[in-house]
Amino acid sequence: MIKVANLVKRFGDASVLDGIDLEIEQGEIIVVIGPSGTGKSTLLRCLNFLEQPDAGRLTLGDLAVDVTRASRADILAARRHTAFVFQNYALFANKTALENIAEGLIVVNRWPKARAHARAREILERIGLLDKADAYPASLSGGQQQRVGIGRAMAAQAEVILFDEPTSSLDPEWVEEVLTLMKRLAAERQTMLVVTHEMSFARDVADRVVFMDGGRIVEQGPPARLFNAPEDPRTRDFLRKVLAAQPGEPS
Repeated sequence: MIKVANLVKRFGDASVLDGIDLEIEQGEIIVVIGPSGTGKSTLLRCLNFLEQPDAGRLTLGDLAVDVTRASRADILAARRHTAFVFQNYALFANKTALENIAEGLIVVNRWPKARAHARAREILERIGLLDKADAYPASLSGGQQQRVGIGRAMAAQAEVILFDEPTSSLDPEWVEEVLTLMKRLAAERQTMLVVTHEMSFARDVADRVVFMDGGRIVEQGPPARLFNAPEDPRTRDFLRKVLAAQPGEPS
């Protein structure tokens, strides 16, 4: 369903992604972990051209493209195959929760306003926020704002949802409500590529965990194997440090 081949991204002289190869099957839940600054978020942003990759090939559904030759039509097609959930919610401050979810359907999909709003209400009910349909982001908690952001991604009906550390901006009391919604999507076999520091989510929900370091995929495998018997010393060192810092996680 998704294939990344030799993906490269540089910022100046720094190589942030250094030849990434990754395949994701339909319905698979992939969680990407690793130290900060190792290219995890950049990988997601390159998949839908929020960042322009410097080399590589992407296959997203029926779209196959050399990233150095991607046309505007290719980029728009890539974005139709993917939906993005941002760290900082990225909601329109001047639009209600319902309008934030409906906006992409109206602007990108060219849906009539009434149809888009009806779909947005369905999504709000699914995420438990129908009573907040007319609320603006400033009046919502961080957890509610992120759930609206996830609802916007759900409305797009993209093949894969890309989650860029979706709980990193949340106060601790709002983290669980967002993770619960993500777990519900995972149970429905929504294809997901998730960058997160929530090791319990990776352990419990992922079909495969990918460990990145230095702009490369160092190791990947089922969570039981990667967490309990990592093969690479960099993976072992990272997990030892991060699990010791997260209460309730076995180290």
